[in-house]
Amino acid sequence: MSISTPDLCDEHGDAVRVIELQFRHYGAVTQFGGQVQTIKCFEDNSLVAEQVKTPGEGRVLVVDGGGSPRRSLLGDNLASAAVKNGWAGIVIFGYLRDVEEIAPMELGVMALGSVPRKTEKRGEGQLGVNLHFGGCEIGCGDFLYADETGVIVASQALQG
Repeated sequence: MSISTPDLCDEHGDAVRVIELQFRHYGAVTQFGGQVQTIKCFEDNSLVAEQVKTPGEGRVLVVDGGGSPRRSLLGDNLASAAVKNGWAGIVIFGYLRDVEEIAPMELGVMALGSVPRKTEKRGEGQLGVNLHFGGCEIGCGDFLYADETGVIVASQALQG
């Protein structure tokens, strides 16, 4: 998949929302996109673990972890499950771990950074809710596109 977020922004103007954060790429896929499934959680990746084990069907999991650097919301086991189940990518407003193991995986993975500490599993969080971070509102069912330049969101699928 060839994606250029600058070209999509130029072509679609105000129909595109830019997430105003500096994410890092961690997976082997650096250009990815798809329909969004949202999760809001804080230092508890129970819902992330559940979702990556369901059919991804080329979707992108967007996780609002509140930007917390204290706990990892994704590790190699969950990233591997996402690959196996056909997720196109995972974007985390938060942190992940197992950087070396995730790097070769055929999955788009973006996060703010990495931290070795795992989360507590308390079964908390919300699935399919509207998220707001990085100056951008992201809804379940929106479309997300990512490349080395940045991450954008649109209400409908974009043709580049």
